Amino acid sequence: MKKSKASSSPRRKPSRRSPNNGRRPWFWRFMFRLCAIGLVLLAGWMVYLDAVVTSRFEGRRFEVPSRVYARPLELFDGAGVSASALERELGLSGFRKGDGKKAGSYQRSGNRFVISTRGFSFPDGDEPRRRISLSISGDRVQGFSVIEGNNAPIVRLEPAQIGGIYPAHKEDRVLVQLDEVPALLPTTLMAVEDRNFYDHFGIAPLSIGRAMLANIQAGRIVQGGSTLTQQLVKNFFLTREQTLVRKANEALMSVLLELHYEKDDILETYLNEVYLGQAGTRSIHGFGLASQFYFGESLKDLDVHQIALLVAMVKGPSYYNPRRHPERATERRNLVISEMEQAGLIEPGRAARASGLSLGVSERPSYSENRYPAYIDLVRRHLARDYKEEDLRSEGLRIFTTLNPAIQYAAEYAVTDTLPRLGGGQNAEALEATLVVTAKDSGEVLALVGGRDPQFAGFNRALDANRPIGSLIKPFIYLSALQEPERYTLTTPVLDKSFTLEFDDGKRWQPKNYDGEERGEVPLHQALSRSYNLPAVRVGLDIGVDEVRETLTAFGVDTPISRYPSMLLGSVSMSPVTVAQIYQGLATSGFNTPLRTIREVTDAGGEALSRYSLEVEQVADPAAVHLVQYVMQETMQEGTGRSAYYTVPQELTLAGKTGTTDDGRDSWFAGFSGDLLAVAWVGRDDNGPTSLTGASGALPVWSRFMAQVPQHGFSPVVPDGVNYHWVNSQRQALTDEYCDNARLLPYIAGSEPTQTISCSGNLERRIRGWFEGLFQ
Repeated sequence: MKKSKASSSPRRKPSRRSPNNGRRPWFWRFMFRLCAIGLVLLAGWMVYLDAVVTSRFEGRRFEVPSRVYARPLELFDGAGVSASALERELGLSGFRKGDGKKAGSYQRSGNRFVISTRGFSFPDGDEPRRRISLSISGDRVQGFSVIEGNNAPIVRLEPAQIGGIYPAHKEDRVLVQLDEVPALLPTTLMAVEDRNFYDHFGIAPLSIGRAMLANIQAGRIVQGGSTLTQQLVKNFFLTREQTLVRKANEALMSVLLELHYEKDDILETYLNEVYLGQAGTRSIHGFGLASQFYFGESLKDLDVHQIALLVAMVKGPSYYNPRRHPERATERRNLVISEMEQAGLIEPGRAARASGLSLGVSERPSYSENRYPAYIDLVRRHLARDYKEEDLRSEGLRIFTTLNPAIQYAAEYAVTDTLPRLGGGQNAEALEATLVVTAKDSGEVLALVGGRDPQFAGFNRALDANRPIGSLIKPFIYLSALQEPERYTLTTPVLDKSFTLEFDDGKRWQPKNYDGEERGEVPLHQALSRSYNLPAVRVGLDIGVDEVRETLTAFGVDTPISRYPSMLLGSVSMSPVTVAQIYQGLATSGFNTPLRTIREVTDAGGEALSRYSLEVEQVADPAAVHLVQYVMQETMQEGTGRSAYYTVPQELTLAGKTGTTDDGRDSWFAGFSGDLLAVAWVGRDDNGPTSLTGASGALPVWSRFMAQVPQHGFSPVVPDGVNYHWVNSQRQALTDEYCDNARLLPYIAGSEPTQTISCSGNLERRIRGWFEGLFQ
């Protein structure tokens, strides 16, 4: 039998190779390439992150806002301040009521004060910490003495911070250096937040693992594993979003940060960067500012329980806000104190005492938003002459201003208390008011109120409401005339009688008095003190409108002034600050004294950058100005300003001038004492009519202010070339039959009456008494 061919050939054993074995070399090649690409991308990303870390951290250039300070309160025997004003200013500067032994505290018993100052670095040198005692009597300091510290006849309190100029992102901080902070602060921070800070390389895997386990067991986030370095990276470089990408970047950047910089550098930056609260739109960063914000004290002066509270708030500044959630904050603070004890940072007894204390937070946040927005607005405009806005927002400048908190308080009170009483009903609600107060001799702006709501940060009427000034222009008309003594004296007869001007275009202008009456011939001093319109226009036309314009420009008006005769009745518009500027020249005997709000600017380290010294320029004859000052005093004694003495003490001699525009749309008063000049305006934003005159609108506001502030009366020095002579109301040389109408008037030498006779007996003493009362 034949065998088949198939059966005769040998049978091959089938292969057992896996079907996937043929793809293994390709897969590993792919994985290798993928890893290589990943490493390249990671390296590139690390290079990018490294550049971000080093470029931002290299200089640790924080954008630190400029801080604006009020003038410091100087205390010495005889200093003028009331007990209530002193206590208000202590509160404004962050002093707390207590036993007066701890720095930044005071004790008051009646009118006696014991104050422990903190010390302060002023541009002209450091003011050391002292403990002082004083009493207040008659709005004057008495019995001043230094109880502890270097003895000194004058002690300056730390100036109140009245505002700041903040970066666009609204972060605020006070920079501190690691060697300046209490040693207990960083050690407590590490004990609570990162015990191995000096041992890890930016991240702590074991801490992260413990935190993850604790969170899984609790079913929620109860513990964090981030190091201080990671927290700094999150705050300094990244957003707060909870994503894996952000966490990965945080870890990588933390390692890079540790590779480049010392641990102490990282810790110091953390102390200045950590977020610790919110003040309106402004965020509080760093322990330096948080100490002032919550306790009103310097970081170096904090006690154990206060340090513990700040460290406690790192976990959640909003959740543990001690002002809103004191129970949560106390519980968390005491937990931190316990951690401090366990870490051996404080003894058990000290820990127990600290846990039993109250939070010790000040009632109101220190260094809150700008307290005086209208004043800060003027400061910023003055700064704009010399500094860039970005430097003001980021360089940490210290700006020392002229604001007097006691006077600012009195100005605000005068506006808010008086305004509702004016006009009555709905009209009163529509009224607005401004008040500008300066130091009479120096031109320093001491207070500024921009509207009926002093805290409103919008339209600043004191600077931007340009309104017709009405009769406030009249002293400058008569000053222009009196500088020609051969033509005009205080007893020159001026005609109070109507007339009509006809212009080339056929238009006619017929001025008239406010009361509609005409009095014929009146002496010049009476025309000014009673504020008659017709004589003022006649005199202005006689000497020339351009002459009056030149006088106003010389006194500080820097805007165009109309050449129309209506300018002589005050149709020219000015802001209250500009009015204060020109009246400053009348108060200082003819010297143009530019208003200023800034005394000095220093950098963050205290080095002086700019000093704003007193600048004056004589622009008018002091003898002629003295004559105008005399009539402005007469205005207060007998003329349109006499109602001020319903409010102001009779013994306070004043000089001033009312101003009213058509339909009472603008009510003005400008006047001064021996110390202060103030300008008040009352009107409506819509320029609507009111029922007010200068005497019934602005004068009550002005008087209410002047009555609150300790000051001296106006007693002008008689300049060379001025002589006083007895005259009567008919301008005739004085004889016995005219004694009933006699008064002593100043004349520029050569313009006085040629024949004078003194009154005698009781009449002379009566007249002299009136005169002396006028100039006390």
